Amino acid sequence: MVTEIVILIVALIAAFLLWKVLKTVKNMVINTIVGLIVLVLANLVLGLEIAYTWVVILVCAIAGVVGALLIVVLNYLGIAF
Repeated sequence: MVTEIVILIVALIAAFLLWKVLKTVKNMVINTIVGLIVLVLANLVLGLEIAYTWVVILVCAIAGVVGALLIVVLNYLGIAF
């Protein structure tokens, strides 16, 4: 009886942790997609030539639209990207 209760508690903790991780991954994917859409539009409208490297994608994944705008500003000023 005690073994079943311990297994149930461990399973509940594992399910909660998995839910938290998947929720974070979902938000990161949404940030990445929206940020990359902003970059594509900036490349098309402003004529920038920002390459889609892993650094650019990582900045968009972490910071979302703000990161994409930062990349656009840095590229426009000739500082990076």
